[in-house]
Amino acid sequence: MNDIPSKNSKRHVILTLLFTGWCLSYLDRMAMNVSIVEIAKEFHLSPSALGVVLSSFFAGYALMQVPGGWLADKYGSRKIITIAIIFWSIFTVFTGFAWSLLAMIMIRFLFGLGEGAYPAASSKAIADAFPKDERAKAQTIMMSSNSLGGVIAPLIATPLLVWIGWRNVFIAIGLLGIIVAWLLWYYLKPENLSENTGENETKRTEKPSFKELMKNATLWKLGIMWFGMSTLIWGLISWMPVYLTQVRGLDLLSMGMLTSIPALTGAVGTIIGGRLFLSHFYGKEKIYATLFSLLAILFLYLLFNAPSVALVITYQSLCTTFHGLVFAIIMAMPHQVFEKNVIGSSIGFINFLGMIGALLTPTVMGMLIEIFNGSYPAAFSYLIACAFLSVLASITLARPAESDVDMPAQSEG
Repeated sequence: MNDIPSKNSKRHVILTLLFTGWCLSYLDRMAMNVSIVEIAKEFHLSPSALGVVLSSFFAGYALMQVPGGWLADKYGSRKIITIAIIFWSIFTVFTGFAWSLLAMIMIRFLFGLGEGAYPAASSKAIADAFPKDERAKAQTIMMSSNSLGGVIAPLIATPLLVWIGWRNVFIAIGLLGIIVAWLLWYYLKPENLSENTGENETKRTEKPSFKELMKNATLWKLGIMWFGMSTLIWGLISWMPVYLTQVRGLDLLSMGMLTSIPALTGAVGTIIGGRLFLSHFYGKEKIYATLFSLLAILFLYLLFNAPSVALVITYQSLCTTFHGLVFAIIMAMPHQVFEKNVIGSSIGFINFLGMIGALLTPTVMGMLIEIFNGSYPAAFSYLIACAFLSVLASITLARPAESDVDMPAQSEG
């Protein structure tokens, strides 16, 4: 009985460190989106070329999702998390030394490969460290770091960019990553990730094959939902800095400060969604996910038709709030539906489909903006069209109890 507080304390430390790792990864990504205006000037990039630079990260990131999940399930989360952070931190530093468009594209692709292993590995660590009835909450708290990173990045990276230049920003962030990697390696010890879960779940003698996992309809529906919502959010993240400065006339510092507001509301939406998942959403996921997806689309439409900057930020904030609620459902359900020994692979596959959307979006939007001579409505319409896929997948989403998954879900109570 005396070791229960100690176990809980270790779980909280692990969750805090995983959260920090996500914040760092998001800070690295958002630093590029904040710096892209200056990078475009230095390298004389057209909108299409700018879109390719932004997409190059997602090419590597998407490519590593499924292998990263498999590696985490096979070799454990500790090794994969540490290697991933060190690898992406090295290429964050290299970003600051990029000498040409081609070099920037290759560096960002390799940076994406490093970050691509972290989502599934961190989710695997959650499954190893937390009891099954606590995983959904822990997962969504961890994933709220995505939006929080979007709050932190403009507030940190924008002043640094003005102060020391965009190249030094990436060098500083990369060095910080090495420190975070060491902390995670130190605290994610095997004794903290084993015999800790206290769970009452049936254990299979054999791990389901990847082919068996691919037959799971719920897995595909969650992946399609994330494709639609990922397209929406990464379209906004990638192009709103340029849109606000070039179309709405904001200066760099004002843009950085204002874009932190929608990121904060997105974090709030994700955290609220995680807290409500078991108490309100459980068994009604398709109703809530469909409703929240539709509301996110509505506010996206209002955003690019808004007559003022204040309304643009207001509608974007509401859009990211409802996106966060959908995101919470997407990331919480796997912990209720799948066994612990395939969490890495399942979340890796879901995130792979989501990152396909993120990979395509910056380039497609850049091409549409260029085709329409700097006009954004066609580019935003592309986001809306893809986001409707989330609505369609949500409508058909099975409740965990009705799921066709042959891996046992948690029973109520």
